[in-house]
Amino acid sequence: MGRNLKNGERLRPVDLARGHGLSTQAIRNYEEAGILPAAGRTPTGYRTYTSVHAGALRAFLALAPGHGHQTATSIMRAVNEDAAEEGFRLIDESHAQLLDDRRTLQAVENALRDLDPTTASGPGARSEPAAVSGSGGTFIGPLAEQLGIRPATLRKWERAGLVRPRRDPVTGYRVYDEADVRDARLAHQLRRGGYLLEQIAPLLAQVRAAGGLEPLEGALRDWHARLSARSRAMLTGAAELEAYLRLRG
Repeated sequence: MGRNLKNGERLRPVDLARGHGLSTQAIRNYEEAGILPAAGRTPTGYRTYTSVHAGALRAFLALAPGHGHQTATSIMRAVNEDAAEEGFRLIDESHAQLLDDRRTLQAVENALRDLDPTTASGPGARSEPAAVSGSGGTFIGPLAEQLGIRPATLRKWERAGLVRPRRDPVTGYRVYDEADVRDARLAHQLRRGGYLLEQIAPLLAQVRAAGGLEPLEGALRDWHARLSARSRAMLTGAAELEAYLRLRG
C-alpha cells in the first residue's frame, strides 16, 4: 500500500487494489482462492478489508515471483487456515527445487565441457554402456534407460533435430554414436532447465558447426540470471510473509 494503515482502519476493495495496480475483481478472486482472509461485511453487504488483508496481499505478490502463482497461493491458503507449518513445507520444497535447478545448471556446464573435441575422446573419457556389437553405438532402449526417459522421447527429439542417429543396415534400428549420446545428454539437461525443443535444436546445431561452447554461453548466462532472480525473489517473499505472520499475531 502507498500509505500506512492504522489498526482497525477499513478499506474498500478498490483501496486494496489501487496500490498494486490490480482490479477489484482480482481482489475478490484472491479472497475466494484463500490468498486473502475472508473480508468483513458492512450492514449492506459490501466487503471491507483491513491492514491484515493488505499484508496478505503484499505477501502473496512478493511470494509469486519466486515460488510461482500456484505454490504462492497454496502457501497463503495454508497460513490463512492456521496451518503455517504446511506453508513452510511448501517454501522448503521450492528452495529444494531451486537447489536442484542449480545442480542441473552445473551438470549442463559439466556436460558442455565434453563438447570440446580435444577432451571428449581423450584419456579418461567416459565410455558408453550397452554399445551395439560391431556398430560402435547404442540402441534407443539402453540410451533412454540411461537418461531416465522414454524411447518415445528420444524419437521426438530426433524429429526436432536434437539427435541424429543412423540406422543399422541389417536391423534398421536406430544407433546412437558418441556424438548422438552427448547431444542427447545435453538436450536432457537443457530440458530440465526449462528450455523448449525449438530453443535447444539451434543451439545444438551451432555447437556441432562451431565445435565449441560459444553458442551456449549466452543461454547459460541467462539461466544463471534467472536462478539469481528467483533466489532474490524468494528472499523478498520470505520477508513479506514474516511481516504478514506478525500482523496476524
